[in-house]
Amino acid sequence: MNANSGSRHKIVILNYGSQYTQLIARRIREQRVYSEILPFTTSAGSLKADMPQGIILSGGPSSVFDKGAPSIDPEIFNLGVPVLGVCYGMQLMCHTLGGKVVPSDNREYGKTLMTTSAVSPLIAGLPRESTVWMSHGDMVSAIPDGFATVASSANCPFAAIANEARRLYAIQFHPEVVHTEFGGQIIKNFLFSICACRQDWNMGSWIDATIERMRSEVGDGEVILGLSGGVDSSVVAVLLDKAIGSRLHCIFVDNGLLRHNEVADVENMFRSRLGLDLHVARAAQRFYAALKGVEDPEAKRKIIGREFITVFAEEARKFKGCKFLAQGTIYPDVIESSSSKDGPSQTIKSHHNVGGLPPDLKFTLVEPLRDLFKDEVRNVGRLLGMDSAFLDRQPFPGPGLGVRILGEVTEEKVRMLQEADVRVQEEVRKLPEYKTIWQAFAVLLPCRSVGVMGDQRTYEYTCAVRAVNSIDAMTADWTRIPYDTLATISNRIINEVHGINRVVYDISSKPPATIEWE
Repeated sequence: MNANSGSRHKIVILNYGSQYTQLIARRIREQRVYSEILPFTTSAGSLKADMPQGIILSGGPSSVFDKGAPSIDPEIFNLGVPVLGVCYGMQLMCHTLGGKVVPSDNREYGKTLMTTSAVSPLIAGLPRESTVWMSHGDMVSAIPDGFATVASSANCPFAAIANEARRLYAIQFHPEVVHTEFGGQIIKNFLFSICACRQDWNMGSWIDATIERMRSEVGDGEVILGLSGGVDSSVVAVLLDKAIGSRLHCIFVDNGLLRHNEVADVENMFRSRLGLDLHVARAAQRFYAALKGVEDPEAKRKIIGREFITVFAEEARKFKGCKFLAQGTIYPDVIESSSSKDGPSQTIKSHHNVGGLPPDLKFTLVEPLRDLFKDEVRNVGRLLGMDSAFLDRQPFPGPGLGVRILGEVTEEKVRMLQEADVRVQEEVRKLPEYKTIWQAFAVLLPCRSVGVMGDQRTYEYTCAVRAVNSIDAMTADWTRIPYDTLATISNRIINEVHGINRVVYDISSKPPATIEWE
């Protein structure tokens, strides 16, 4: 009998640094199976102590030939539980078990046609040919003893392999991304046909356990929450309110880079409607001064983060004796900030959750949403009875409009972008499919162009409109907004927003682009 049979079933994912590692976890949870991400350094002994139903080796940016490349405890393959290697995880499995990995002459990145060539529970239900998403520079040229080829592509003779006797499987493509046509079926096959998982993971039990855990962590202490007004920190506020009530103190920093009318909306929601202890720090001019002359996007993020910490610290010092700090950190924040705890991910961009506080402010972090994706956070909010109109707010970047204004940020550019963005929001909300759009927003470009308004020549800024469909922000496709709506948005921005005379629409997907421009 499996050592885990008397408790909740789970799949462990060993993180080798892929930007899709958390997406694998998300896909597993969609099937109501608990998933947990652990560092690649996790030993077979520690896994055996709390045996999972299965193990997945994630992809990653490394090559098995790199000096100091992420490795694996080979005894993991002898635990007797199924193991699935994905991309780098496949190469590492083969390299460890006696196969051969070589640099590929034809690096594959993007959609590829895969052909199945054998019967295996891993690919049950798949047609003979299907589209998969490849992303690799190395490839397996010889598979280990005991393995058989399950599928191949034009440039990859071993797209999928299996050792059925040892229940070891490996695939060179990414089943977790939407671009792999039957990726969901492959994941379900691994979970249920191969690992025999139970579907015993749900948000209701997570909420109860999280509230109890926060009560236990905080005890009779008080908590400061860095409230942004977004979905994540707002759900944390409601969770903490249920856990500790009036011992929660919310600090909202007005950095001058917020959405149109955001400060008033936040005050109305959290102070007037929810009755929370809300403190607003009005610091817009301070941020504008710090950003003067700065154009580099990463430099802007760091400046905004630094100023945020300084302003937040000033407010936090007013709560003497408070030792806990709550944040709305979620999984995408963790992966894109390259969490050293979970693996060797590459930094895409910096986030500015409250870190690096002055030495006199030593807080214990409370991050109840750290392991959840955005749609899971929204589900938690709904189960907590939060206003659906508020929960369905689209994501907004931590550095705010500072990363939607390309180039130098000025108060006047913020004014232009706020006015343009609110018009995008007003028109997109009229669409029947609005709730299926992950994000729709305006971006102010650092270029000006010639235009004609009336009989006057203009030389003004260009506004880009961006709209994407996504489930969890790890991948996204551009939204096919109707031409009539795009025309209305363009006309309204050009006619109603002083300083903009041209509007363009972004039709890039993620990957290879990101959702935000900076």
